[in-house]
Amino acid sequence: MTTTFPDKTLLPDDTASLRAAARFVREHDSAALLPLLLPGLGGPDLQALAGHCRFAHAGLLLFPPDADSLRAQLAFCGLAVDTPSHPSVVVRERLARRHGRDPAELDVRILRPQVHGRHGQRRAVEVFALTVPPHSGLEPIAAHERAHQHEAHLAFEIEDPEPLALRGLCAILVRHGASPDGGGYNPHEDGTVLYFTLPADAACDYGRLELYARGDHRDTLAAHLDHPGHPGRTGRTGHAEDPYDRTRRGGRQPAETLLHLLTGAWTTQALAASARLGLPDVMDTRTAYRTEDLSRLTGTDRRSLGTLLRYLAMLGAVVQEPELAPTPDPEPAEEPAPEPAPEPDREPHRESHRKQERFRLTELGALLRADAPGSMRSLALMYGGPFYRSFGGLDHAVRTGQPAFDHLFGESHFDHFARDPELGPLFDQSMAASSRMFHPLPNHPVITAAARAHARATVVDVAGGNGELLGRILTAHPRLRGILLERPHAVAAARHRLDAAGCGARCDYRAGDFADVPSGGDVYVLSRVLHDWDDDRCREILRHCARAMPAHADLLVVERLLPADGSPSLATAWDLHMLCNVGGRERRADHYARLLADAGLELVGHSPLPLDAHVLHARKAAPGGPAAVPDPVTRRS
Repeated sequence: MTTTFPDKTLLPDDTASLRAAARFVREHDSAALLPLLLPGLGGPDLQALAGHCRFAHAGLLLFPPDADSLRAQLAFCGLAVDTPSHPSVVVRERLARRHGRDPAELDVRILRPQVHGRHGQRRAVEVFALTVPPHSGLEPIAAHERAHQHEAHLAFEIEDPEPLALRGLCAILVRHGASPDGGGYNPHEDGTVLYFTLPADAACDYGRLELYARGDHRDTLAAHLDHPGHPGRTGRTGHAEDPYDRTRRGGRQPAETLLHLLTGAWTTQALAASARLGLPDVMDTRTAYRTEDLSRLTGTDRRSLGTLLRYLAMLGAVVQEPELAPTPDPEPAEEPAPEPAPEPDREPHRESHRKQERFRLTELGALLRADAPGSMRSLALMYGGPFYRSFGGLDHAVRTGQPAFDHLFGESHFDHFARDPELGPLFDQSMAASSRMFHPLPNHPVITAAARAHARATVVDVAGGNGELLGRILTAHPRLRGILLERPHAVAAARHRLDAAGCGARCDYRAGDFADVPSGGDVYVLSRVLHDWDDDRCREILRHCARAMPAHADLLVVERLLPADGSPSLATAWDLHMLCNVGGRERRADHYARLLADAGLELVGHSPLPLDAHVLHARKAAPGGPAAVPDPVTRRS
């Protein structure tokens, strides 16, 4: 099967497979899909599975020649090209075992671009990408895997993973022909994965099924792995997507899991230190550099830098290439004098006899470069700097309800950053570093409707920072005008950015506070503002907006939403961050609906954005009518 781009370029069948997977995920739901996977499933068994199992994603393995080709495939299939990726250690090892190759030869990434079901359900396509450059010798692996589809699978998430119910669901699957086929516990997500091989007469192209249950269910996992039908009993195993997974050797002990969690601070500082040292800026994703060369370029101690690089390799920020074999010295013309023995604990000084460690930057690590598109270097410096220090006082925040930042620095972080000539711009840059969540916003129906209006419409960005979001909107829609309200020092930065983007002439700037929200706009935007404040201040901000909004105006609020079901989410992490640093909080959709209603606004709906963000759409409530409160949002990280 091949696919053709509009420019008639032929693409390999990977693109067609990816497109088919995305379409499959969009069109199927649990109740209709399960009988296709397990022919004969019906009655109470179907009700039990469909009632507890939510269709979450389809997984497949692709073979792009490089990262740009993979992005092109994602774009052609309507999937987000900026979806983050990280090394897939387990699939790389499975491929290496299956094909007798060195794992270091196989650059396998995993990414999960989001897809929405027909009724808006949040799902994903789980893409494993093995880079196969032309003439690399990896083409036979790609051909074999395309033919056999070993990694293709469908995944279901257990909504309420109560242990007894989980075992019952596994029993139903086995009773209807599914065979246990591996699994594992992932302590980083605190989730348990159980794999099954589907029966041969399943009416779909996927041969494996994955059950995902939040929490540690290793008793169920042990029974699953020890099931008589499990191929692991004859030497075959499966694993959760976790480089530290040790279920094959009896499972990780709680003390070991806790130890890995306690070292999370080391990860923050390793990434921040690499950014401060300028290490990513002297590397690239195509060339492997010797530690000696990187040490010279960054002005660091070679041995210490090697320690940091090996840790960064474990994190996936760099890749350690195979060591070069020692190069023998040329045959000497005459017998040289014997060299003195090296001093204890000192490495031999003869460079030619030492194996050379070489490291290459990954796409993840490249985000720490200062000049990278969408660079996250400023975030690393903030999280490894002032915010890192403030988290040392988290117990104070929890005990008193007051921000630890204020306690440690003697003032709020807004005032502290505004007065500091280095931290102020760095904080604004760090806010812009998460701008990939803004990518879909210029195409929001409210924005596009305003751009198509007969009269020229105005977008008012309240507390718009350095103008990153407003600039994207005005650039995408040349007929729109903008107004940006911000603090005086931020207005100057926003003016510079919007002028550089070529849309400054269509924007007015207002220096002020929330009480100064300009009236008469058509679309108002509050992006990552409300989570900085408690409920009373949020109501006040929303009332200022409501007073300024004409009857026809729309309000778009960009925030992360806490999941109602307690599933893993960036919003849960940021909720702790807001408590510690500003005294604000993240909220559920129904919480925001109540705050909007108190300000005379009605939540019309909300839709997902990248980085676990959402955009909430509100309008003025009808006179005398209560604002509608939607069902809380649920999600799978």
